[in-house]
Amino acid sequence: MHPLTGFGAFAVTAMMVCYALEKRSRWFTLAFAGSCVLASAYGFLQGAWPFGVVEAIWSIVAIRRWWVAGN
Repeated sequence: MHPLTGFGAFAVTAMMVCYALEKRSRWFTLAFAGSCVLASAYGFLQGAWPFGVVEAIWSIVAIRRWWVAGN
C-alpha cells in the first residue's frame, strides 16, 4: 500500500469513528474536525482538490459545532 493511501484511509476512518462518538463528548466533535483537516490534506496531496475543499469546509463546520457546544 502506498503511504499516501494509508494516510487517506487513516483520516477517513478517524472521521467515521469520531463522528459516531460525537454524542458521547464534545471532544469527539473537535477530533472529527481534526480528522477532516487530515482528510483535506489527503485530498490536496492526492490531487483531488474538490475533496480537499469540501473536507476543509467540514472541518470549519465541526469546529463551530464544538465551540457552540461548549458555550
